[in-house]
Amino acid sequence: MRIAYFDCFSGISGDMTLGALVDSGVDPQAIVESVRRLGLDFELTFETVRRGGFRATYARVVAPEEHAHRHLHHIEAMIDRAELPPRQVELAKRIFTRLGEAEANAHGMDLQKVHFHEVGAVDSIVDIVGAAVGLDLLGVERFEASPIPPGRGSVMAAHGRMPLPAPGTAELLRGVPLADSPIEMELTTPTGAAIVSTICERFGPLPAMTVDTIGHGAGTKEIHGQANIVRLFVGTTAESPDSDRVWILETNLDDLPGELVGYATGRLMEAGALDAFVTPIYMKKNRPGVMLSVLCTEAKLEAMEAILFRETTTLGVRRHPVSRHKLRRKAAEVQTPLGPIRGKLGWLGDRPPTFSPEYDDCARVASERGVPLREVYRLAHEAHASAGASPVEAAAPSGGDEHGHGHHDHGHDHGHHHHHEGEHDHGH
Repeated sequence: MRIAYFDCFSGISGDMTLGALVDSGVDPQAIVESVRRLGLDFELTFETVRRGGFRATYARVVAPEEHAHRHLHHIEAMIDRAELPPRQVELAKRIFTRLGEAEANAHGMDLQKVHFHEVGAVDSIVDIVGAAVGLDLLGVERFEASPIPPGRGSVMAAHGRMPLPAPGTAELLRGVPLADSPIEMELTTPTGAAIVSTICERFGPLPAMTVDTIGHGAGTKEIHGQANIVRLFVGTTAESPDSDRVWILETNLDDLPGELVGYATGRLMEAGALDAFVTPIYMKKNRPGVMLSVLCTEAKLEAMEAILFRETTTLGVRRHPVSRHKLRRKAAEVQTPLGPIRGKLGWLGDRPPTFSPEYDDCARVASERGVPLREVYRLAHEAHASAGASPVEAAAPSGGDEHGHGHHDHGHDHGHHHHHEGEHDHGH
């Protein structure tokens, strides 16, 4: 698997990300030509500089000063007009949506009413859209990053002086492991936080990988005693379980009849949840209750929350981003003395696959033939073993209907999404 790892020991910003991408081999002219389609007045150049004694690439954006504040729909319309490839459009919009949601959460306002202040300026729009283009052109399957140092001290934002991390940046970094740093400055800007929190599936130490290239992206300022750069390791990692990032929604219920809890769980599964399950708990005043949990993709978050609010008595829903490891899998069918049984093959690397019979098939056969359900399962597993099945070389994960539970990559509940507010994205 081709993988990229951001080593953010000096934090991360939009211009540092752009510089690291170009330093890793992404064609700078391709980025420049793409962001030119936005129709904005700016100049983007890439320069070789030294930070703390190390060579790095600095992305310099020069644009006239503006006083207009853009809303999310203004920026999305601008991206649509650029007619970029669909993956780049989708990623750029996702980053801006995270910024908007964090800003909305920090200020207690509706997403569509949020004014994008510093990150709605031309230089930050160029950074984000240029990063989306570069991240796509890098051609990797997975992004990871180190813990993120936000920096110390305070920053002057549009609403006055704020301690670091600024509220929007703090929202963006919910659930992301933070690293301490003695540096008295804003190390991680809102744009940098938005990019890594959107694309990275894991935050931790450098993974086991074979490194092909290392890109150095430079920040604007020199830092005494420390190189103000972000390192981007690009390479390959050995075969491992497939990984992705999904979300867990949770709510505690102690005043809802069991029938309604069961109905809500069914509706969640029908609407595309990866899994929905109930855990017995004890709540305030020792009242017995249940915790209703939902595992879903980011695209399904709003639909899942809408069902929870509509079908239960909850007043609030917790959100957790989690990383998930899963075996490669494909649909399969085995022939048993009782008839065909469908299921899934799952495997890791060149290891023999395991077979999981589909419950619905087994239950149908057990009912039709008048045999115990466990006997149908036994025959299905024996049929698979006798067939001597092996992994299909080119098979891809089947994806949508697996119910493997994610494990927490981060230890915090997320009430909401993530977003921005720092002084400017090039002060780093």
